[in-house]
Amino acid sequence: MKFALAGNPNCGKTTLFNGLTGSTAHVGNWPGVTVDKREGLYKRLPEKVQIVDLPGIYSLSPYTPEEIISRNFILEEKPDCVINVVDATNLERNLYLTTQLLEIDVPVVIALNMMDAVYLNGDSIKVSEIENAFGVPVVEISALKNENTKKLMETAYAAAKKPRKGQSVLSLSGLNGLIEETRGLLEKDNISSPLFHAVKLLENDEKEAELHPEASIKVESIRKSYPDDEFEGDFEAIVADRRYKYITENFRNTVIRADKSNMTRSDKIDKVLTHKVWGIPIFLVIMFMVFHITFSEDFLFLNGLFGVEINAEWLCTVLQIEAGGGLPSLGVWLQSWMGWLTGGLIDLAAGWLENSPAWVSGLICDGLLSGLDAIFSFLPQILLLFLFLSILEDSGYMARVAFIMDRAFRKFGLSGKAFMPLLMCFGCGVPGVIATKTLENEKERNMTMMVAPFFSCGAKLPIWATFGALLFAGQYGDLVVFSMYLIGIAVAVIAAIILKNTALKGETPPFIMELPAYHRPQFKNTMIHLWGKLKHFLYKAATIIAGAVIVIWFLSSFGFDFWNGMVDIESSMLGQIGNVIKYIFYPLGFVSGEDGWKFAVAIVTGLIAKEMVIATMGTLSGMEDDPLELEITSDLPIAAMISTLSPAAAFSFMVFNLLSVPCMAMVAAVYGEMGSGRKTWAAIGFWLLTAYITSAAVYWYGTLISVCWWAALIAGIAVVAAVVTLAVLKSKGIIGKKIKKNRI
Repeated sequence: MKFALAGNPNCGKTTLFNGLTGSTAHVGNWPGVTVDKREGLYKRLPEKVQIVDLPGIYSLSPYTPEEIISRNFILEEKPDCVINVVDATNLERNLYLTTQLLEIDVPVVIALNMMDAVYLNGDSIKVSEIENAFGVPVVEISALKNENTKKLMETAYAAAKKPRKGQSVLSLSGLNGLIEETRGLLEKDNISSPLFHAVKLLENDEKEAELHPEASIKVESIRKSYPDDEFEGDFEAIVADRRYKYITENFRNTVIRADKSNMTRSDKIDKVLTHKVWGIPIFLVIMFMVFHITFSEDFLFLNGLFGVEINAEWLCTVLQIEAGGGLPSLGVWLQSWMGWLTGGLIDLAAGWLENSPAWVSGLICDGLLSGLDAIFSFLPQILLLFLFLSILEDSGYMARVAFIMDRAFRKFGLSGKAFMPLLMCFGCGVPGVIATKTLENEKERNMTMMVAPFFSCGAKLPIWATFGALLFAGQYGDLVVFSMYLIGIAVAVIAAIILKNTALKGETPPFIMELPAYHRPQFKNTMIHLWGKLKHFLYKAATIIAGAVIVIWFLSSFGFDFWNGMVDIESSMLGQIGNVIKYIFYPLGFVSGEDGWKFAVAIVTGLIAKEMVIATMGTLSGMEDDPLELEITSDLPIAAMISTLSPAAAFSFMVFNLLSVPCMAMVAAVYGEMGSGRKTWAAIGFWLLTAYITSAAVYWYGTLISVCWWAALIAGIAVVAAVVTLAVLKSKGIIGKKIKKNRI
């Protein structure tokens, strides 16, 4: 038996899915489409039920891949029951999709979700009125609190046992005659769900016209017989208008408000968090606190602001820190224990292989384990960062961030809707690129993909964490990491402005979205999300990263005449290649010195996967210990390697990794979405050029600060003044007028 969950975005559908399926859930892709497909089993009924979580949609019109997928699944796969998840706090808006689902010949059960929020506001809903109007069962639930979900499944199971014919709310409008005539044409051809197809043909739906070309021609004459002055023959608009009128007329009094004059709790919170002036600063403060808790070496600023040092031996042992420092954040503390664990495993493996041939111990200890250690040391911090982002998203706050960002992004050619895919890129760029499918405007979709790599993904996090812990003796680790995220956003904004005025000119599309009510994040959902991230990380570590580390070790341990045995790293194949390609990066400052070629090689391997940057540095430096000791000493190879860089060169290296080609997986995703090799190569060139220019600017400006700070200040003020002047002139149309005159 198979049930489908259908509903609007942010209606709590996925929360319900996770609660019903638990550990049986798995995620894949729909055949031929890179949109997530979630499936799982529900085992608490007389027979097992397969639950399919359809993408969140507002209608069954074929405008987005999500709508096409949901529509085709219900019509072609014919699930035994469709559970229509409805946000009870926004009833009328959600019922539009319900009126379309009811037209399909499939059992339907309406799940009124978020009833806990309705009761919290002192409101109530006349459930019997909805049942009588639609003729299908309605069950009040709270997916977040797992309330009444068992009753919902029992009701759906009972409904699935009885066949159901589609019914339309349009039958009560003046369209009934046209619909019945069109349905009669389709019934002659034995087409299933003829009512649904009839309405879609009347709407002049392109997909329906392709499926039923003969009927489409006949329906054209039927449409012409309908007298219409208001919509000028636009039957899609006519049908939509009739649906909304039915919903408004029949359900305006279904929700009984406790006190219409009082604002809801979400409204009160939004007055602060979505404030025109303070909305973005509050978001930046929240994100800084997330990074501070995850990466700070001085969590409560005890050492920095108050000069308080931890010297108790027992406490330093528990916290895995050196005496004389401040209190580490939760992320740093967890990371230190992970480093202690992975370092111990490497020492244990080295002891076992003490009498083995040099190449065996080198391959396992210096190559594979050392490279993986450089990545796994950061696993606690990566998961902790994802935990905080999941909490912010599950609470409803991230939807508000998209809303407040729309005000800023619209000026740069992107809508707030584009911010959602970009926000996903903080976790992984691949689903962020795939999520651009939801953007209807092609230019906005391409622009979003072009700037997506600038939003730092989790794979880049080990780079920032390593440099943050080693630069400035680890005093400003959280600020170093936070600065990378801010630089990425700033460059994305500048890049969007350039693209909007050059290659991707066009109007910014409107942004419409629902803001879900605030609620407490569900522990189970958050853990499922983190487990998915962990599995993805472990899979990459066991396949791509492990394989690449072994290749790098081989290239760094043998020369081109590898049959003559192992050589020192400078004479290896990688050393010789690195000493050639390093000249490309000389203007960026980080390839000068004895270890310069190693940074060049790390840049190149990072083009495959950004996790490889630190893994490569760990392998090339012969790292055997945890790279994130609090004090930089010559005894730590990777620390000594980074210590050869000036702060300006170190930031230049980080910025290049931030902005350059993200990884081959994301390049493949961009190619799949753009559908053009030429556009994909243009995107790669754009990323590399942006990374090179920005890194060079960071290095030379940073060098100027270290040489003459007041000259750097004057130069910075001059650049800002020039940018502001150009922006003002453009906003007033002065620059545009001159260009038009020259063209004339």
